[in-house]
Amino acid sequence: MSKYDYDRDLGFWELPKPFKGEEKEWHVIARVSLRQVPFGYRVHPENDRLLEPIPEELEALELAKRHLKQYSYREVAIWLSKTTGRYISHMGLHKRIKVEQKRKKSAAIKRKLTQRLKEALSQIEKLEQGRVGSYSIRED
Repeated sequence: MSKYDYDRDLGFWELPKPFKGEEKEWHVIARVSLRQVPFGYRVHPENDRLLEPIPEELEALELAKRHLKQYSYREVAIWLSKTTGRYISHMGLHKRIKVEQKRKKSAAIKRKLTQRLKEALSQIEKLEQGRVGSYSIRED
């Protein structure tokens, strides 16, 4: 028996059932591309420059990320397409995951740099307040 089961009647790989956990709150996002709508979103009915989330697809995508530790992109993409009813290729899934990882890493780096900047500014402030016997140039 392999690590996954093939359902001959349905014609797709059967992965473990979804985990019932906390529901997340998804937000409307700005539409970047006019040609393609990303997986998990649809065009906002009132404003075509916005995308509204499809919670079921986004929850399935979150679960798919966890399945990628055990299964291939191709297997997970097939499962995701069958589960949600919306097609996503294995390369589309791969690209989506890589972009999200890159953004997450970039955000973490920026948060860390912001923290370091705050610490440096507070140290500069302490040094300037504790200055004794030094001089500064006055502008008249």
